[in-house]
Amino acid sequence: KGFELFGQLRATVFPLDAAFDVIVRRSLLQRDTMSSEENKYSVLLPTYNEKDNLPLIIWLLVKYFKKDNINFEIIIIDDNSPDGTLDIAKQLQTLYGEDKIVLRPREAKLGLGTAYIHGMKHSTGNYIILMDADLSHHPKFIAQFIAEQRRGDFDIVSGTRYAGDGGVYGWDLRRKVISRGANYVAQILLRPGASDLTGSFRLYRKDVLRKLMDVCVSKGYVFQMEMIVRARQLNYSVGEVPISFVDRVYGESKLGGNEIVSYLKGLLTLFATT
Repeated sequence: KGFELFGQLRATVFPLDAAFDVIVRRSLLQRDTMSSEENKYSVLLPTYNEKDNLPLIIWLLVKYFKKDNINFEIIIIDDNSPDGTLDIAKQLQTLYGEDKIVLRPREAKLGLGTAYIHGMKHSTGNYIILMDADLSHHPKFIAQFIAEQRRGDFDIVSGTRYAGDGGVYGWDLRRKVISRGANYVAQILLRPGASDLTGSFRLYRKDVLRKLMDVCVSKGYVFQMEMIVRARQLNYSVGEVPISFVDRVYGESKLGGNEIVSYLKGLLTLFATT
């Protein structure tokens, strides 16, 4: 009788356990689906003389966002490019729709940091993605950024060239030495808790980005470095995703002697104030 009773209990309880397990799994799946639908990701794309690269990067962004069923908008901040980048942007807006391609041009080249501030003011997403428009940052990594953010509930997810299987392709030795050297010196002086301090491919919670922009004072390339340093000061969490950085296909690099000097000045300022 004991064995018969045990068999009856198992026949009764195990199906209940299985049913409960199915209910839990469906609930978790529904939660993740709802979370994906509720979140909106705003890509900020500052441009200056990117008429050849812009159609390609927009096509890739739309392709991967739709593939992964991600709610998105792309905000193009053009600084009065003389090559006609804004005209190309207007054609892309007609092609993909005003709800997906948002144009917020400015009258002059006013710096990267202010471009992000300008774009964020017009964004409607609760997450912000910062990336370059020159095809150096491949949109295929964005899904990994989002997955990593959800996994660790991070405030920021940064693409890294210097950890895991990340890397740089297409640079000459001089550019590699400058980038590695700049990142190494920043690591020694600032100890930011991130492997790629000078990278510019990142995902932010919108409220976090807004607070960081309120306290950051740098412009240009130093802006990206200060963002991570200030995030550490404010105890924001930072996750990382290894990325492949590829040198631009069209156009010329905007990194010159003035930017290098500005970077060094900004580095010393951050070292003295953090």
